[in-house]
Amino acid sequence: MKDTLDRATVIEAKGLDLAFQTADGPVQALKDVTLTVGRGEFVSFIGPSGCGKTTFLRAIAALETPTGGMLSVNGMTPDEARRARAYGYVFQAAGLYPWRTIAGNVKLPLEIMGFPRAEQDRRVAQVLELVDLAGFGKKFPWQLSGGMQQRASIARALAFDADILLMDEPFGALDEIVRDRLNEELLKLWARTGKTIGFVTHSIPEAVYLSTKIVVMSPRPGRITDVIDSPLPQERPLDIRDSREFIEVAHRVREGLRAGHSYEV
Repeated sequence: MKDTLDRATVIEAKGLDLAFQTADGPVQALKDVTLTVGRGEFVSFIGPSGCGKTTFLRAIAALETPTGGMLSVNGMTPDEARRARAYGYVFQAAGLYPWRTIAGNVKLPLEIMGFPRAEQDRRVAQVLELVDLAGFGKKFPWQLSGGMQQRASIARALAFDADILLMDEPFGALDEIVRDRLNEELLKLWARTGKTIGFVTHSIPEAVYLSTKIVVMSPRPGRITDVIDSPLPQERPLDIRDSREFIEVAHRVREGLRAGHSYEV
């Protein structure tokens, strides 16, 4: 994997805390999270349910507000980065409007942002080609498989060409065969675009296969128990998962997840 030490910092958190106020009192979702993500890195966040990995991704996207510490995106506050259109966001469900065609769904953020019609059409064609959906623009979401719908959702997030792509467990509901294929396609897309990717997952093999950096998180309150820089090469066929290096990284992730349970709440 290419050395990332000299890459510009894209996402930076220092001592980040985030607590939700509930009827039963405050719930500490994140506690003292410190992390640096460099430009062009593929960073996966893994941990048990409720560990705050999605909350951290949403904080980066200005969908949640930290209650302590510092968080910056491209040197700006998350809200400033949102207004600057610094990132695209892919949710767990594809979230496509059933009454819009695939092209119409991909085009939606471009319409909202006021891009000229010709530029909208050009960008839609470009990103549908990028996610291998060229020729499906006139189809409706219900005419596509779940995996194809998720690819359309990724195309929508890529349409305005943000440097950062945030993905919240986008393949979690898909079967293993489809998931493997989309993992391969996502790596190819990342290699072609050079975008910085933040990726939430519950799957150890998925995190190890995709990432240049794996962030292991503990149960609530969410803390980082380990940050693993991957030794795997950038070119990764699926059978790399049988290699000694892959198995060693997966073992370290598993150990980090176990260690997380020793943190006092």
